[in-house]
Amino acid sequence: MRDLAVAEGYDAYKPGWWESPEGLKFIETRAEDSRFDKAVDAKLLEYAAQGNVVIDSWTMPWLFGAGYKIWLEASVQKRAERIAKRDRISVEEALEALKKKEARTREIYRKLYGFTLGEDFSPFHLILDTDNLTAEEVFRILCSVVDNVILKNHQHCKNSIE
Repeated sequence: MRDLAVAEGYDAYKPGWWESPEGLKFIETRAEDSRFDKAVDAKLLEYAAQGNVVIDSWTMPWLFGAGYKIWLEASVQKRAERIAKRDRISVEEALEALKKKEARTREIYRKLYGFTLGEDFSPFHLILDTDNLTAEEVFRILCSVVDNVILKNHQHCKNSIE
């Protein structure tokens, strides 16, 4: 999606871009023109069909039937705190941008695909609440799930986040 935004003239690779006024403007463009989301999802479906991949996507759990699907849950407040730290902005600024971004994104997916992001968890095999976990702890839990549930052995995940 970032590559498509860059092709439209946006500076989409700077940290915190999605929550910036420019990022929010691109979300409005996406709401008016579904070709961006359709192009990204078509490419992700190609990757998913090849198998043996991990895909980070808000749409694939509903669009691709196979695979093991994990929803990483965090409260709006916790996500705003993480964004604020990452982007060096106030929690209030992060919270305002996050709410705008997610409301509009939910509308896009509801209109385009008919599912309600963050409300319909029917495609998921696992929902992990990350509010009180560090990134390293989330990684270790996901490695354990991959090794013990999906792959059924203990030799696939590396020792730490890279």
